[in-house]
Amino acid sequence: MKIVGRENEQETLRQQVESDKPEFVAVYGRRRVGKTFLIKEFFSNSFTFYHTGVANVGTQEQLANFNTSLNEYGKIRYPLADSWFEAFRHLAHLLQNSSRKDKKVVFLDELPWMDTPRSRFISALEHFWNAWASSRPDILLIVCGSATSWMINKLIKNHGGLHNRVTRQMFIEPFTLGECEEFYAHKKITMNRRQIVESYMMLGGIPYYLSLMDRSLSLTQNIDTLCFTTSGALWEEFSNLYASLFRYSEHHVKVVEVLGKKAMGLTRAEIITGAKLPDGGTLSKTLEELEQCGFIRKYRAFDKRSKHTLYQLVDFYTLFYLNFIRQHRNSGKDFWTSIGGQAKHAVWRGYAFEMVCLSHVRQIKHKLGISGVHTNVASWRSNGSTPGAQVDLLIERNDQVVNLCEIKYATTEFTIDRKYDEMLRNKQEAFVRETKTRKTIHLTMITTYGIKRNEYSGLVHSEVKMDDLFRKV
Repeated sequence: MKIVGRENEQETLRQQVESDKPEFVAVYGRRRVGKTFLIKEFFSNSFTFYHTGVANVGTQEQLANFNTSLNEYGKIRYPLADSWFEAFRHLAHLLQNSSRKDKKVVFLDELPWMDTPRSRFISALEHFWNAWASSRPDILLIVCGSATSWMINKLIKNHGGLHNRVTRQMFIEPFTLGECEEFYAHKKITMNRRQIVESYMMLGGIPYYLSLMDRSLSLTQNIDTLCFTTSGALWEEFSNLYASLFRYSEHHVKVVEVLGKKAMGLTRAEIITGAKLPDGGTLSKTLEELEQCGFIRKYRAFDKRSKHTLYQLVDFYTLFYLNFIRQHRNSGKDFWTSIGGQAKHAVWRGYAFEMVCLSHVRQIKHKLGISGVHTNVASWRSNGSTPGAQVDLLIERNDQVVNLCEIKYATTEFTIDRKYDEMLRNKQEAFVRETKTRKTIHLTMITTYGIKRNEYSGLVHSEVKMDDLFRKV
């Protein structure tokens, strides 16, 4: 099967295969993002040894499963190990007796599941690498896991024997819009670009979710089937998603639930109040894990100090679940088809499109011709203007310009009328007055189909259209 996108990741894997040194590669990223598929397809399942951990079982079951893999790939039958140290000794023996002359690729998938309490798994892995594999230039060890926080803290930031032992880390991101378009074409699923954007608003760029689409159905029919019927593949995805990634997922769910109520994000203090969680190390760990897994982002408001750091929900499926699936999951298979004209749908669609733009800042910068300019992406909310003013995307540039981005989702060209023109001018004036910035302000309109030329459109310095978000940069 063809690998869609992932050009940089494939080049990284090629470099590891061709390396004349032992390589230890850590692959991580959100659940369902396609990590395992990438590794298996790139190597055509031709591993010297492959093993995947099992969820929610104890150490003895993990060792028994590992032993099954050893006997599948080995030339002899290995006895069941009574510890991970012995299991890795068997693996070293298997690799040492392999007849392969090229790089011996070892792929350990779902590594965090193997690290059961008091199993000393990490110590055994450390000993395997340091005492044996690290002196073998023909070894390429690839470890993978969806529990991103575990992968980062236990491997990449390990302060013990595995400190600085990972030679390459690969964070697998969701597809961009351009990659989604390529994926749908590969699957022979027909969608125009606006429909692809709408699918992104609901499912993000998660390959597994996209693969569930039935090419014989429309986008709205697919969403009804997948999300709003009891047999739908994504009907129970929310609880399964968080429970599979976090050991104590109740706190993580409470945080995303409260963040889902405020589009622009919340401060730590506001999260504590809204989620009714105690302040302290547990909350810090929860926020860090959610950020590492790509569910939330941490950013600062324009011209604010670090204590004003905001946390924002950026996972599209979670946002869609909290807004619609949770309340309407038993509404029947025609729910999403019928909701199109309702006010709540319009509000969500406007915010979700802002999030799509935020996740494609590279493409926006490319369109603006500032790819090589150092920038800071921020947001801003007025403290005193009437009516209130806010900007969800500001691109502060080192060339003394600030792009104030106004994002609008529309089904046709967007028209700036007299009232909207007045609002934009008031917003710019309030921004300059309150931030006291001396940088030049450029108003950038980001829309689906562009802005209609009229007597008010001259206020706009630059525009970005939906098609620009599909560029590969």
